[in-house]
Amino acid sequence: MAFALALGTFMMVLDTTIANVSLPTIAGNLGVSSDNSTWVVTAFAVANGIGVPLTGFLMGRFGVVRTFCVSVVLFTIASFLCGIAWSLPSLIAFRVLQGAVSGPMMPGSQALLISIFPSDKRSTALGIWSMTTLVAPIMGPILGGYISDNYHWSWIFLINVPFGIFVAIACWTGLKSRETPTRKLPIDTVGLCLLVLWVGSLQIMLDLGKNADWFNDPTIVVLSVIAAIGFVSWVIWEMTDAHPTVDLRLFAFRNFSIGNIAFALGYAVFFANTLILPLWLQTQLGYTATWAGLVAAPSGLVAVILTPFVARLSGKIDARILATVAFVSFAASYYLRSGYTTGASFWDFTLPLMVQGVAMSTFFLAMLTISLDGIPPERLPSATGISNFARIVAGSFAASIITTAWDRREALHQSRLAETIGSGTPLQMAMAQLQKMGLNQAQAAAAVTRQMVGQAYLLASTDLFRLSAWLSAGLIVLVWLARRPSGGGAAHAAAD
Repeated sequence: MAFALALGTFMMVLDTTIANVSLPTIAGNLGVSSDNSTWVVTAFAVANGIGVPLTGFLMGRFGVVRTFCVSVVLFTIASFLCGIAWSLPSLIAFRVLQGAVSGPMMPGSQALLISIFPSDKRSTALGIWSMTTLVAPIMGPILGGYISDNYHWSWIFLINVPFGIFVAIACWTGLKSRETPTRKLPIDTVGLCLLVLWVGSLQIMLDLGKNADWFNDPTIVVLSVIAAIGFVSWVIWEMTDAHPTVDLRLFAFRNFSIGNIAFALGYAVFFANTLILPLWLQTQLGYTATWAGLVAAPSGLVAVILTPFVARLSGKIDARILATVAFVSFAASYYLRSGYTTGASFWDFTLPLMVQGVAMSTFFLAMLTISLDGIPPERLPSATGISNFARIVAGSFAASIITTAWDRREALHQSRLAETIGSGTPLQMAMAQLQKMGLNQAQAAAAVTRQMVGQAYLLASTDLFRLSAWLSAGLIVLVWLARRPSGGGAAHAAAD
């Protein structure tokens, strides 16, 4: 059951990143521009962002096992439809469906893993869950790049079908006798509509902002205003409604509030760096999608090896100590990356990511233990849904902010480099040397410019890596504002 539930989580998380590196291939095959093809990613993110926080309501109304299994079945069907899509509009429509129905998969698998393991083994359950959740975003670009380079792009979606069938059958057969009690709760129509409004506006704003030059574009301004007003209205409604769609009262628990803030911010930094490194490798250093993904593979391997040992220790060690280990390792990894050069080898890029693997083995487990500490069992599905939702939104913010900051830092460094070499002696010497090698004046100027752009992107990347290191170190302070979790934390939250 643990394997089947973890596989369900793996499929869902994999699909959040697997299409990213395949967008140029999809765009070319369907005869559309690369800018239009980004809606393949945006559509899934928007629909999934709306679906995840509804998990608590759905599981309370229909039962945890039934909700999870139906979600897996519908996700498998949607994956098949994405694979046979005949045009960009049809692919976007099926991605919306895929994102919407996948909402309960991650929090559902998490809640079920916690509930089916005995109390002394629940840390192991969370270890299994966190392993799949962290490895999947790394495997997505590798698998997506390999499929795009060697097969038809449709296989990035069709690959889900056999695994989805296995997960649905295995989980329903093995867990239907463990179905949770259901309650006939009224549907919070107003809360649901407000949720769709502000999450949809926010996700579209974040995804389109960079290409639209952010707040210089009226559309982005309107979307931002709608998202802000919608969010405030939604919070007020959910806090005052007798049967809210999303149980925001959970934030009254101190560890839940602090844990989720640290969880979301830590994941945002991790996700931003997971995005920026392969982007730099592919656009500036000539790596293929497959090889850019393989640079990160050792970090996933280290996490897989260490997670079972960390899970065994987690019941005996204060979760705040484990969280500190995670953030120190993240900070060390990012700081090591700030020493990259354009001439770095494959293994030079890989070593800091292996340090990141240490962080990955403790991060999810520690943050879940802190944030779910003291949550009553009947409110656990809502808690896991909110926790995953906060992480997804933080990841969306991180993706938009990091790519914009990267381009702007590059422009700043390029202008400084241009001022430094200008038309003075360094430029003349470089031009003369290149012309001696057989290049004409135009070719020599182009070569100098290309080197300058490459160095500017290097400096922009190392700036952001160094900033990430300081942010990770700063989150250690936040973690220690939480109370020490009682025993196994999340494990005991689900006991009995």
